[in-house]
Amino acid sequence: MIEIDWAEEAGRLRASAEGEGDWNAAVARSLVRDGDKVMADIGCGGGGMAKALAEALPSATVVAVDSDPDVLEQAREHTAGLVRCELASMDEGAEPLRRAIDAPAGLIWASASVHHAADQQAAINALASLLAPGGRLALAEGGLPARYLPWDLGVGEPGIELRLDLAQDRWFKVMRESLPGSVPMPYGWTEALTRAGLTDATTRSVLTETPAPLPQERLDGVVQSFQMRVGRLTGEGHGHGHGHGHGHVVAEEEWLDPEDLAVWKQLLDPDGPYFLGRRRDLAVLSVRSIHVGYAPR
Repeated sequence: MIEIDWAEEAGRLRASAEGEGDWNAAVARSLVRDGDKVMADIGCGGGGMAKALAEALPSATVVAVDSDPDVLEQAREHTAGLVRCELASMDEGAEPLRRAIDAPAGLIWASASVHHAADQQAAINALASLLAPGGRLALAEGGLPARYLPWDLGVGEPGIELRLDLAQDRWFKVMRESLPGSVPMPYGWTEALTRAGLTDATTRSVLTETPAPLPQERLDGVVQSFQMRVGRLTGEGHGHGHGHGHGHVVAEEEWLDPEDLAVWKQLLDPDGPYFLGRRRDLAVLSVRSIHVGYAPR
């Protein structure tokens, strides 16, 4: 079984919100419309997108919603009065969210949060029901695995980053199955939006690239990301991704090959000869997908 301690995740989610400000701002500008009166970030994490939406359209009311009080407090601090922060969970259906938002919304954003719902289609149905006529539901889910490392690092078998992705994929499957009342969703996000009664469902993906050598602060962030990913798979860490991350492992399953795990320990050892934080050939290449559906007018 896999558990998530969101209180432990709160600080990391805040850091993610701060570090992804440019990405959030660009996406927010592409999503807002002048006529939007209410916008909501559901499963807001550190409040990064909520803040970006408020800055992109200052005339609108923006509501940041999360189900964990510690996470919501980080969002409240990060957004610094620009948005209204409300405690509610999409697992409890549409009505708590409707009360939190307090009006039909022109735009609802949910990033890496729906996949934590036991019944993802039911969660999307609930979110869709909160839209004003012509409003948009935007789900940031999936994309392509980010790439940071050269294929051959000079230690261990080449391709270790690919194998980490595969281990995460297996972990994610068990995480989904561990959710009480978990319901499979054997189809894609645009189909889920369509089944929720939305129209013109489509996907666009946003590429983010920072070439080598990375600025030291960004390099430190990449190393921390690998520490969290490997830690999660060994039961020694928590969380990943943006928006809501995943939690620590409680299962006894071994996700990483022992040889690869030994290499990761070397790559993440600041005192070792192979520490990633001293390399000048790490880069960032990320492709994140946004799926949008429209409420009928």
